[in-house]
Amino acid sequence: MSTDQLLPDKKPDIRWLLLMAWRDSRRNRSRLVLFMSSIVLGIAALVAIFSLSDHVRNDINNQAKTLLGSDLVIESNKAADSSVQMMLDTLGNQRSQECRFASMIYFTKNNGTRLVQVLALDGDYPYYGRLETVPVEAGTDFRKGQQALVDQTLMLQFDAKIGDSIRVGELTFIIAGTLTRAPGRSGLSTTIAPPVYIPFRYLQQTGLLQKGSRFNYSYYFRYDDQTAMDKQLAAISPVLESKGLDYETAESRKRDTGRQFEDVSRFLTLIGFIALLLGCIGIASSINIYIREKIPAIAILRCMGASTKQTFLIYLIQITILGFIGAVTGALLGTVAQQVLPFVLKDILPVQISTSVSWPSVAKGIGLGVILSFLFGLLPLLSIRSISPLYTLRVSVEPAPAWRNPWQVLLFAAILFFITLFTRLQVQSWTQAFIFTAGVLAAFLLLTAVAVLLRGMVRRFFPSSLSYLWRQGFANLYRPNNQTILLVVTIGLGTLFIGILYFMQDMLMSRVSMSAGNNQPNMVLFDIQTTQKAAVTKLVEQYHLPLYQDVPIVTMRIEEINGKNAAAAKKDSVSGIPARAFEGELRVTYRDSLTNTEKITAGKLETKPYTPGDNIYISLEERYANHLKVSIGDSILFNVQGALLPTIVGSFRDVDWRRVQTNFRVIFPAGVLEDAPQFYVLVTRVSSNEASASFQQAVVRQFPNVSVIDLGLILKVLDEVLDKIGFVIRFMAGFSIITGLIVLIASVYVSKFQRIQETVLLRTLGASRKQLYMITALEYFFLGTLAAGTGILLSLGCSYILAKYSFDASFSPSLMPILVLFFSISLLTVAIGLFNSRGIVNTPPLEVLRKEV
Repeated sequence: MSTDQLLPDKKPDIRWLLLMAWRDSRRNRSRLVLFMSSIVLGIAALVAIFSLSDHVRNDINNQAKTLLGSDLVIESNKAADSSVQMMLDTLGNQRSQECRFASMIYFTKNNGTRLVQVLALDGDYPYYGRLETVPVEAGTDFRKGQQALVDQTLMLQFDAKIGDSIRVGELTFIIAGTLTRAPGRSGLSTTIAPPVYIPFRYLQQTGLLQKGSRFNYSYYFRYDDQTAMDKQLAAISPVLESKGLDYETAESRKRDTGRQFEDVSRFLTLIGFIALLLGCIGIASSINIYIREKIPAIAILRCMGASTKQTFLIYLIQITILGFIGAVTGALLGTVAQQVLPFVLKDILPVQISTSVSWPSVAKGIGLGVILSFLFGLLPLLSIRSISPLYTLRVSVEPAPAWRNPWQVLLFAAILFFITLFTRLQVQSWTQAFIFTAGVLAAFLLLTAVAVLLRGMVRRFFPSSLSYLWRQGFANLYRPNNQTILLVVTIGLGTLFIGILYFMQDMLMSRVSMSAGNNQPNMVLFDIQTTQKAAVTKLVEQYHLPLYQDVPIVTMRIEEINGKNAAAAKKDSVSGIPARAFEGELRVTYRDSLTNTEKITAGKLETKPYTPGDNIYISLEERYANHLKVSIGDSILFNVQGALLPTIVGSFRDVDWRRVQTNFRVIFPAGVLEDAPQFYVLVTRVSSNEASASFQQAVVRQFPNVSVIDLGLILKVLDEVLDKIGFVIRFMAGFSIITGLIVLIASVYVSKFQRIQETVLLRTLGASRKQLYMITALEYFFLGTLAAGTGILLSLGCSYILAKYSFDASFSPSLMPILVLFFSISLLTVAIGLFNSRGIVNTPPLEVLRKEV
């Protein structure tokens, strides 16, 4: 390159700067591209989530009425009385009704039984969308006769065919079709209790409408005029509230569905954002090494007349352009990933998601990538401003600490502000945004501190008694151009996120799997009527099953709390009593002792039987009492099937809800509710799947109204549900892990250019390839084990905090998964280090005499 080509005019234009940036990068483009590839997966994750969120938002708006199937639905936990029915008959232009409840069904062909959600439907609902069935016409034709629609999972599980029959209660129905989808229902929502549709007119004949059983009624309405619906709603809202009826419109369902997905979307977005931050750390570290290599070239440019500003802009142009290339590449990859996500999430989302390209999401992802790569790349570039022509005569250069450079301190502040601002846009709360940023910063600082401490301790307490290879491996941790801080931070953070995701999923499963152990109950029979209690107990004895619990249950609702009813509580904001406390029904029991899942935390449990004239002291579950805003000695008035029952809060209990037995929010003393309408719940244990199937068949044949919960099946279903949710989370977390690996590869790739001279000197002194590989393996083993160990410890700490304060659960992780995660990441680090070090080991000694590094 001649001097006239190199030197600019007194005021060089952007064309000259671009030309110089292009020429300077010619021998380093592959390395620069690898640097910028660190952000590709982070951008891909964000663009995929941004696109999915946009599509879900748009599809929810477009399918709002399909989500509900109608313009308006009014819901109640009991059948409408005459006055309510008269009001309902005046609403809408078309009307339908539905009664849904949990019940056992019986497949007559193979004697199979299963707990399902029965939906007795009357009218032409759904008015928007349709019941998707095979064959198609079955979605409407089943209403014409004694026929049923059966969920496709049940059809597959029991090998049922169209034309087979099922028994619901005391009535037999012909299977008219297989139900594949219904308005507003996702795959996961139908997993534990799959839906079975029957015509409403056969509901009474099933014999399942027993007193005390839980039924939910929905009344659907279609309007020709939206304005008319709004007027009618405004007029009847006070009546609905006074009668304890809930209502929902297509617009409110759209908002609720969108809000639920937004929570998931924000969580996944933050996971993708963490992947991008990892990549940006890789950029900063890689550019730092790259600039240190370029110090002689920069000093020469300064000697030839280039100003500090000009040399700075040359390299700033390089990282900005490559950051843009990385962001565009990530956006393209994210667009491809977005085509896959709707298929992965189809069982979770209640709407059908489109897969077209979301250009606003692409633009947002590219802009975010360019800004962050610019900010992080700018950190090491600021050191260019301190390089003088004198550096051409210096053998080595040690960079000044960042805290001494006010521009770098300012840039650090700008990066933290940008991270906080982005997080704020996702979580809609400055407090949560600050907590997230502080958490990420704390993890970075802690991992950095561990790396610095390791480096200092190795240098200070050098293990001179070890063999030569071990000494060389240790020395690489603190020699110039070492990767200790970079690799410990990136690998440690990746390990941290994988550990948290695994431990949380394991904890959620353990909350229900505890009861699957030996001698623990695994079957619950409920809706046992008083007249059936003796016969059901006898059937249990015939099958030689243990009887763990036989508990009476009474249904009631709260009428007043400390003299305030629902209307007064809503007006009185000081008391804090939630209006929802008066909605819905409570299922309570009566007894004079605690079970092994309960303990008194305040007050005293009433143990003596009630006698007329005494105060009725009840016991509340502690969290439920906090929800009601009541204290010991406060009064609660209950409505028991129309009879008002005044009570006093006598004690609070801590309840372990994980155990499979009957736990209650409210317990009455004996002698109060014995004469109230009630039903019973029986808890037992079966020893095998065969025994379970045989016993359930006998229960369904003799007592069609009694429902059976098979815990073994529930655990299996929950495992499948958590696997699906866990796959989505692991899919997004995988971007963070793979980004960490790319950063690792990039840093090792860079370091091999730094290590060539050291390697050649060792080769010249007689070191064999085996010894060089051993030194490299030891270095990366130390780094991998330290990073993995620190990341696992952090993940254990974070998981414990989440379990205690977010999930209110005990946290006792297994040792084996921890060991597997530790050794997997450690060995993977060694493998990547050795693979990328092949070029160093195979470099001939003559290379040291050449300048083409």
